[in-house]
Amino acid sequence: MEDEEATAVLKAVGRQIKAWREAAGMRQSEFGAAIGYGEEMVSSVERGRRVPQPEFLDKADEVLDAGGKLSAMKKDVTEARYPKKVRDLTKLEDEAVELGAYANHNMHGLLQTETYARSLFAMRRPAYTEDEIDRQVAARMARQSVFERVPAPLLTFVQEEVTLQRPVGGTMVLRKQLEHLLEIGKLRHVEIQVMPTDRDDHAGMSGPFRLLKLRDGKSLGHSEAQLHSRLISDPKEVQILEMRYGMIRAQALTPRESLTFIEKILEET
Repeated sequence: MEDEEATAVLKAVGRQIKAWREAAGMRQSEFGAAIGYGEEMVSSVERGRRVPQPEFLDKADEVLDAGGKLSAMKKDVTEARYPKKVRDLTKLEDEAVELGAYANHNMHGLLQTETYARSLFAMRRPAYTEDEIDRQVAARMARQSVFERVPAPLLTFVQEEVTLQRPVGGTMVLRKQLEHLLEIGKLRHVEIQVMPTDRDDHAGMSGPFRLLKLRDGKSLGHSEAQLHSRLISDPKEVQILEMRYGMIRAQALTPRESLTFIEKILEET
């Protein structure tokens, strides 16, 4: 795991599983066979090196007669499964009453379908393992619960035209992604805009970023580079990003024009 908090959670869960298994007088191989997992997986979970799936904990609880104590750890394990920067960002998104984002090289994470997100993570170099890809995709999909929040936050996105045309994962993956954009764009609290490539005046040439306005009125910015993720809290810097985002939205197609534009690209894809 990449952070101490998550590592501590997984090791604590692993110790509990081991204690219950040993109290039941079962070897790792016997326990694994009883819950449908291999001995290596059981060993890795007990050492806190692998993240147990919810069904692993449920089956372990049943086989070891733990009375719900192991199943109760699912929430903590699920949160620990996500990378720390995703957990921190998710907490901020949960507190936001307004979120705006500009994306210029791929679909913004909150707008991605699962297959599109998986294709993106599979492209990573150095390559992720399958477990790492699963973990990253699960974290990204979990963040999309922001669309279902009540009361609903205002969510605005500006996507560069090229992100609608780059066939990440292949043509069919892209088509499903465009269809998803059209569906999300019809939600009353969501506005999606497209920045055409032919614009000769563009306030977003410094790269992608997002803005979050929290319940307490505080505004924050967030940007990601190759190997770094940065939270921007300085009011003067946030103000600059707010001005840039306002200009970017003014220079882009309107939300209605953008949905028509996306429909046209979908027809041609």
